[in-house]
Amino acid sequence: MTYDIVTIFPEFFAGPFEHGILRLARERGLIQIGIHDLRGFTTDKHHTVDDRPFGGGEGMVFKPEPLFAAVESLLGGAERPPDTEIILLSAQGKLLTQAVAQELAQRERLILLCGRYEGVDERVAEHLATLELSIGDYVLTGGELAAAVVVDAVTRLLPRALGDERSTVEESFGAHPEARVTAGGILDCPHWTRPAEFRGHAVPEVLVSGDHEEVARWRRRRALEKTWRNRPELLEKVELSEGDRAWVEKLRKA
Repeated sequence: MTYDIVTIFPEFFAGPFEHGILRLARERGLIQIGIHDLRGFTTDKHHTVDDRPFGGGEGMVFKPEPLFAAVESLLGGAERPPDTEIILLSAQGKLLTQAVAQELAQRERLILLCGRYEGVDERVAEHLATLELSIGDYVLTGGELAAAVVVDAVTRLLPRALGDERSTVEESFGAHPEARVTAGGILDCPHWTRPAEFRGHAVPEVLVSGDHEEVARWRRRRALEKTWRNRPELLEKVELSEGDRAWVEKLRKA
């Protein structure tokens, strides 16, 4: 996977990709990350990337010319290959979900365009980007944080990026093997580790019982309970087994 990030603050990315899974993925050659200064694709002596919006209003808007020039340069003047996604990070974009991250993980190259100020000229979204993407229903000062989130969310789904391939399955929004769920959708179960007792709080006995079938059943119920408590709307979007539905109904009546 190749990531190309176009930004006016290339120094922002000096740290986020130098730790943990992302650092290891780069060292193993699983991913390549290129950081490109948008100002380097301007043509005026002041390296201007923004201008006032037509029709009036506050703030400044990113000009289309440098963004188009940046992408065209990255593509070498050729047509966009079908396995390359050009993503505009925007508060008006499609919401990044685990399903979207899984789709992006099937691509070979992601070009990430980081907006700033009051936004980006709409011609970038309409005629350059193949996907306008938001990481949440809130407004950030720029697309750099969003770009880092996309790189992290997608990279961990790549083969061999994680030490244990099951980690991308047995977690929030993934399909749990004991769940009989055909498409992901609920939160992960809670986890404990050693010591078995800490400040008077003990690990649930079932987890040290050695009964793997009972552990799987218990974890599934705890995952459903956590989802019902924190993200109940998710339960309306997933396929639940008869046992799952009975447990959720019991939680609702409690």
